[in-house]
Amino acid sequence: MNIDRMVMAFAGTVILTSLALSQWHTIEWLWLTAFAGANMLQASFTGFCPLAVVLKKMGNKSGVAFE
Repeated sequence: MNIDRMVMAFAGTVILTSLALSQWHTIEWLWLTAFAGANMLQASFTGFCPLAVVLKKMGNKSGVAFE
């Protein structure tokens, strides 16, 4: 699995988890959903993703989006 797919899988997991927690615990968990969405939006314009940097330093194979 390359970095691009790992980033998308992590973002999807964070969003779904925060949505579930907002239903089961408290609505403030939606702030995590907003943060994940804002990070994905800025990454689409700048090409910079903090998770991609960490994954690359860990030696994972780079994809097309985050080189």
